[in-house]
Amino acid sequence: MIWGAIVGGLVGTLVLTTVLRATSELGLTRMDIPFLLGTAVTEDRVRAKAIGYALHFVFGLLFALVYLAIFLVLDESGVLLGAVFGFVHALFAATALVNVLLPVVHPRMGTGFDAAGSAPLLEPPGFLLLNYGRQTPLVTIIAHVLYGGIVGGFVAWAA
Repeated sequence: MIWGAIVGGLVGTLVLTTVLRATSELGLTRMDIPFLLGTAVTEDRVRAKAIGYALHFVFGLLFALVYLAIFLVLDESGVLLGAVFGFVHALFAATALVNVLLPVVHPRMGTGFDAAGSAPLLEPPGFLLLNYGRQTPLVTIIAHVLYGGIVGGFVAWAA
């Protein structure tokens, strides 16, 4: 089962990242999770992308292992249950993780308390990530539901 979670985490993260990148290129969102992650480590925008993609895949694997732990506790897995986990994951990310916690700990992200004259590298995501575009919440939910469904499917397949 652990191999199902690892492979599912890799494939799911690849799909999630591709969906987010494609929707950004199509102008539906300005959110770039790898860039957000990478700029927490470096000011260099080019290096930030590379570091961010590596971190994003590591976090994708870690979340897949968390999903696996929950599947094991529930003694059930599958595409539909994984998609539900992905939906909850997206809501948590959009309302608490990225919206509230990331601006507090990210050294280069502005907050709602920054002065008008300050110039942070990144603007804060805002409620439901809406500062990154009106379609961002929907895009985030779709990408995470796909991720969860893929992880759940691979875990069920490996069981």
